[in-house]
This record gives sequence, structure tokens and C-alpha cells, in this order.
Amino acid sequence: MSGLRLIFAGTPDFSAHHLQTLLDAKHQIVGVYTQPDRPAGRGKKLVASPVKQLAEAHNLPVFQPQNFKEATDLQQLRELQADLMIVVAYGLLLPEAVLSAPTHGCINVHASLLPRWRGAAPIQRAIAAGDTQTGVTIMQMDIGLDTGDMLIKVNCPIEKNDTGGELHDRLLTLGGPALLEALTQVEAAQLTPEKQDDTLANYAHKLTKQEAAIDWTRPAAELDLMIRAFNPFPVAYFSEGKDRIRVWEAVVVEQETAAEAGAILQADNNGLLIACGDGALLLKQVQLPGKKVLSIKDLLNGHRERFAQGKQLPI
Repeated sequence: MSGLRLIFAGTPDFSAHHLQTLLDAKHQIVGVYTQPDRPAGRGKKLVASPVKQLAEAHNLPVFQPQNFKEATDLQQLRELQADLMIVVAYGLLLPEAVLSAPTHGCINVHASLLPRWRGAAPIQRAIAAGDTQTGVTIMQMDIGLDTGDMLIKVNCPIEKNDTGGELHDRLLTLGGPALLEALTQVEAAQLTPEKQDDTLANYAHKLTKQEAAIDWTRPAAELDLMIRAFNPFPVAYFSEGKDRIRVWEAVVVEQETAAEAGAILQADNNGLLIACGDGALLLKQVQLPGKKVLSIKDLLNGHRERFAQGKQLPI
């Protein structure tokens, strides 16, 4: 346990895991910031973020400002008299007044080896780009978007068949220990900040459902990366009739074909083989609207005509 007075700011499960790490290490948390409750589910009822749920379970004070434009929100933060603010996927850009409020400023746990991927979706963008390595960076925050000095970096390989969800979970196991090490170094005044090389930076745009549409004219290898990156969100999909068919698993098949991109070359228990701009993609698991994920064998049992060999899917 350290003598530091900590504020924690975060919203999704990735953030909650790091808050739990701090709680397990008996760190002193004087306040927790998270995004306002959002409507979710069919009933659109307001749902608290994973961070809020965890904080309330441990009787920690929770603050949910829309932003920090109100003077009262900034004053509230200052009154916590924190030594350090830890930010993990909070979802708000913090103004200079917030960054400078704690004695040692704000540090961020970022799921990328900076400066490679700055922004909201570094895990998925790394897979989609075909990167073979990523990691976690503990960064001193400044007014820019993930542009601050790097404090600690931990490497993590991206395996050939990794999905966005699998890589997310592996990075979780690295982020917690790296954060605890950073706190130890803050207390001992042993941090050695390293400047980022801005020329190596790429922007990891927030994920959208629109970009998850499969374009069969693209190379099969690119589509495979996209399908894995977007699993479990937003999930790549193609259209058949009025339905969007979500693709959860696929395999690249290196073969030349004279068929038009989007043509179903094969439809059997091994999968749906779809011609692409270069090569072909063997779909292994898909999901019809409102249904559970199916193997291709199960899909064909009830929908063989819809996905018959020779059929042309929209590009």
C-alpha cells in the first residue's frame, strides 16, 4: 500500500480490471470518475459503467461529470487533494486544468506500444493492420491525444489467430502489474520519462458498425484481419437478402479463381468458401439476425438454398 492519494478515471471492463488491481494492492483511492450512466438493452434503461459498479461495491465516492466545463466539477476534483490521477479508457478528453490538478498530474494506461496507435481503438487497429506486436504503455498525460511522455512499456506478441477479444484479455494481464510498477516509481521519484516520436504515430479511430461491412473485392488476408479485429465488437458482416450475416470466424484459403468476388465457391460442412479480390475466405462460424452463432454445418441444415454453391453475394 502506498501513501499516495489516488483518483481513478475509467469506464469499460478494461478500466474496471485496473481499478480492481489497485483495490487488491490496498492503494488509497479518494475518488472514482466514470462516464454518466447510458441507456442500454431493449428497454433502454440507464446502466452504470463497470467502473461505477465496482466503485460502489467498495463504497468509493463516484463522480460522473458530462465534461469538466463546469467550474463546480473542477472544484470538486481539486478538493479531493489527490497526488495522482490514473486514467484508463475514461472516454473524455481532459482539459489542462484537470491534468495539472493532482500533485503528480495524470498518468494513463494505454493498450498499445506508443506511439504506434494513439486513440480509442488501439487493440483492434493493431490486429487489422497486421501488426505482430503490441503491448501496454503507461504514459504521463498532456493536453494532446495520447502524446505524453512514456513511463513504462510492456511488450505483447499478436498471435496469428488472435481476435480483438483475446488480445484485449491478454493486455489486461499486463496492464495491472505495469500500473503498480509505475506507482512504485512515482513514490520513489524514479520515473524516467521518454519522449514519443510523433512521426511513428497512427490514429486508432473509434470502431463503428458501418466499417464492419465486408467488401468481397478486398484481399482475403485483409478480410481475415478485419474479422478477427472486430470480434467481439462490432463484428464483421455481409449482406444476404435483407439480412446482415455476422462472421465470427474465417480462414484464408490461397487459391486462384475466375469467379467474381462474392461468389460462393463451396458450401459444405467444412465451411462457406467465398471468392475475394485476392484468394478466398472460408467462413467457419456465422450468425443470422437475432440467432445464436452457428457452425456452417448447422447453418446449411436450415438454410442450404440461401447459401448454395454458385450463389453471388453482394459486394
